[in-house]
Amino acid sequence: MKVKTILVSQPKPKDHSPYFELEEKHKVKVDFIPFIHVEGVDSKEVRQHKVDLQKFTAIILTSRNAVDHFFRIADEMRYKVPDTLKYFCQSEAVAYYLQKYVVYRKRKIYVGKRTFKELSPYIKKYKNETFLLPSSDKLKPEIPDTLDTLQVDWQQVVLYRTVVSDLSHLRDVFYDILVFFSPSGITSLFDNFPDFQQNNTRIAVFGTSTLKAAEQKGLVCNIKVPTPETPSMTMALKDYIIEANKK
Repeated sequence: MKVKTILVSQPKPKDHSPYFELEEKHKVKVDFIPFIHVEGVDSKEVRQHKVDLQKFTAIILTSRNAVDHFFRIADEMRYKVPDTLKYFCQSEAVAYYLQKYVVYRKRKIYVGKRTFKELSPYIKKYKNETFLLPSSDKLKPEIPDTLDTLQVDWQQVVLYRTVVSDLSHLRDVFYDILVFFSPSGITSLFDNFPDFQQNNTRIAVFGTSTLKAAEQKGLVCNIKVPTPETPSMTMALKDYIIEANKK
């Protein structure tokens, strides 16, 4: 079956995006609707967990949400972030985003390539620091496992939660392809539509955990990313569209 419409379960990109090129070049309609959203935890709740921000000498930032909510909580708790605090950022994108809050050249910032495993050598090098890990309520098991293996002094603090979005306005809307990037997106689909039937809808998933969550719900995943041939979702979608629409 030909592909004419695609729903990406994430917010619409603000800047230039390969999705826009995909839409224009291959004459498909791409909509962006986040299936999940983030809600910040109140500073009162953080205090109840007896988290003393002053005792930490380093912070591990795995996402832009972690950056935003750490500085939000710091402000709410009237905690002046010291210039001496060391920042360990999982990726260049997270490190770049950090500039929204700190003067980059005046801080000690260590950057991984993309995965948490790639950041671990920097953490190991400074294993005598006391690390704070601001996170959501859904933390990948590899992160605490890695930190425990490194035998560093660390503490997690939940500063934001992943919440299912209301998708009731999509009940009678059909898309040729649904695109998912996390298990939470799959959960949202079935929380909103418990009677969802895949029928002719193609499912695209990014990552093994998303694939597993989709298959556990009985979904057939037609597009699986990343692969050596298609490391990005847009590349995989392009190849699939070309093949489907030439028939």
